[in-house]
Amino acid sequence: MNNKLEFAQRLQAAMIAAGLEPRPGVLLNQFNANYWGRSVSFQAVSRWLRGEAIPEQDKLLVLAEILKIEPEVLRFGEAVRQSVQQHRKRWDEGVSYLERETFDAFLKLPAPQRKIIREVILTFAKVYGGADVPDVQG
Repeated sequence: MNNKLEFAQRLQAAMIAAGLEPRPGVLLNQFNANYWGRSVSFQAVSRWLRGEAIPEQDKLLVLAEILKIEPEVLRFGEAVRQSVQQHRKRWDEGVSYLERETFDAFLKLPAPQRKIIREVILTFAKVYGGADVPDVQG
């Protein structure tokens, strides 16, 4: 399935969850009443619901607010939120004060020195068993 169709399914499901009938006219009225920019057309909203288009970021934020759903979940699905939460959890649980202090020092270095340090770390990681380590030149 393509991104536009998946978005349309999430949009329709969010409308139903918000107690709205998933029809263009319903969404059009709700959207234009809450959007600060130029009104969108019936055709534009129809294209969102049919999976022919994905709204621009500013419109997506308004849709998410109307439908009481996180914008990233509306746009990309629940899997994205779960992935982000897993990565955050890994960082929160797996990084000590010393590592955080090292990261802060690393970020203060000029770009050429950061590149050298990155290459050294990735080389060590590759040598010592990092299967998912990106290429050092990347």
